Amino acid sequence: MDAARVLSCLLLGLAGAPHCAAMCGPACAAVTCAGASGEARAAGAAFQLLRVGSYGLAGALASSGVAAASLALAAAPVLRPFWVLLHAAALALGMWLAITARQPAWMMRLGTTRPGVALAAPGGWQPVALRRGPWPAAAAGASWVAWPCGLLPSALVVAALCQSPAAGGLAMGAFALASAPGLLLTPWALGRM
Repeated sequence: MDAARVLSCLLLGLAGAPHCAAMCGPACAAVTCAGASGEARAAGAAFQLLRVGSYGLAGALASSGVAAASLALAAAPVLRPFWVLLHAAALALGMWLAITARQPAWMMRLGTTRPGVALAAPGGWQPVALRRGPWPAAAAGASWVAWPCGLLPSALVVAALCQSPAAGGLAMGAFALASAPGLLLTPWALGRM
């Protein structure tokens, strides 16, 4: 059963490779030093290796999270009074807002700063220079799973349906490997321009 899910993620990654090239390729090129130098190849390899690893970890967590949710379902009767109290508090806040037509003082203070605390550096906002090389590329690859992507949630749902965390990690690893050509093609093409 899990083999079908791993194959589904693999095919989703293959079908999504053009999407990855168009949507994430330029950002990937910026991170991996688009080019043919040794540093660019090392950065690209570090990026892809940690990207596949982080996707696999996310798949394992998604799969184990579903199993943990089934265990938490058994504890639902114990949590029901707290859930009711939370909804009663939200209802009370909503009624306060409707009757008084103003926020409570504690809500008014949210998001404000103390007097004398600077919000920006002197001279205004300064763009941060993009660091290049294998280590920044590896860090970007490890955090790439948090990149907003339209295909990633679909693959995570399939991985979450796997029977074990290992199978979920394998499914997401297959997705990452199959979509990698899209992220390799754009930096290569930009390096040739």
